Amino acid sequence: MNQFDYSDPIQFTKAVFYNFRQIPLPKPFRDATGGMGKFVPEQGYMELYDDTGACAHYTVTRSFVQNMLPKVLNGEKKSYNAWRHEQYWKIRNAGFQSADAVNVGTLDLMMLDILAQRAGQPIHRFLGAEKDWAAAYKGGGAIIRDDEELCEEMARYAAEGTGTVKFKVGSSSGELGEVLDMERDLRRIEKVQKAIGPNVRIAVDCNQKFTVEQAYEFCRLAEPYNLEWVEEPIHSHDYNGIRRLKEMGVKQRLAAGESMRVYYAYEPYVEKGIEILQPSLGRMSRIDDLLKIRDLARANGIEFQSGGRAAYNAYFGALYGENERIEFHAPITEPVHDLMLNVPEFKDGRFTLQTDIPGMPVRMNLEKLEALGYLESRTIYLPKP
Repeated sequence: MNQFDYSDPIQFTKAVFYNFRQIPLPKPFRDATGGMGKFVPEQGYMELYDDTGACAHYTVTRSFVQNMLPKVLNGEKKSYNAWRHEQYWKIRNAGFQSADAVNVGTLDLMMLDILAQRAGQPIHRFLGAEKDWAAAYKGGGAIIRDDEELCEEMARYAAEGTGTVKFKVGSSSGELGEVLDMERDLRRIEKVQKAIGPNVRIAVDCNQKFTVEQAYEFCRLAEPYNLEWVEEPIHSHDYNGIRRLKEMGVKQRLAAGESMRVYYAYEPYVEKGIEILQPSLGRMSRIDDLLKIRDLARANGIEFQSGGRAAYNAYFGALYGENERIEFHAPITEPVHDLMLNVPEFKDGRFTLQTDIPGMPVRMNLEKLEALGYLESRTIYLPKP
């Protein structure tokens, strides 16, 4: 059953797309499997208007402009429910793990922004939040950072008040990364523990690097360090591999979910032994799936977390409990926040939200983007007759 049920009619009247040039990261970032990242993921930014004058603001992909915008900027007027239902089922054959599925989730979020603006409420209050903050932890720790850089980064996060720091493991060498270096990972865990002190916990993210046998060996060797969790140790779709790890006796809590797009993918995680569910705002095809997954975790006595760009995700984090945290992935997110307006403040493990701007308050700072040379073009789209 869907959490959101809005019959409000919406007619999209105009879209403005700001296309970005590649925006460089201050430092390149890499995890154990994803390759080298030299640029922030954001491709562009859209203002999407409706017939009441409300305007949703959100970072979108060029795929959204090419594939989703023509389907909704067509002069038709439909309810929120109808728009979402129609677009969700249109991507059935493309698959619910596809880029098309993510585009449906982007449309969903932008429609919620519009409805909240019409109601004169910030989006978290419109969706039923009773608090104006979101619990968060901070992570990063690229696999390519040397030990000293990693310790300095994690110590900074700890000093900012986060109760948990997270960094990347899965060190390896060889052309395909086929020669594992668990000794390096374990050494770095030990060094970070000393750098952050006894009051801050460590979690590690494997980014699906290991086989089941390798993951078991890593977890066994890491037992003395009392890790808070081990994230995505194996292929994200290897449900039975998760079950095998728990049957083999892995003691750490296992976390997964950022690679999935729909609620139904999380039920097998619970059945197979995942103890922390981690959907991401920018990857879900239905935004209310976040709440369904939250409720699934609660019903099974396990932990819920959520990822995604923190400036946006914090407003949904207000719908979660005090111990249901969002991730603040600092190395990639902080450079994007520097290009945004109305970013919620992070302090002592919490984001504090703005309450005086209806809808989603976060905006890209277009003047700054243009001044830095990152804004390549501005295109206006109108409904086709």
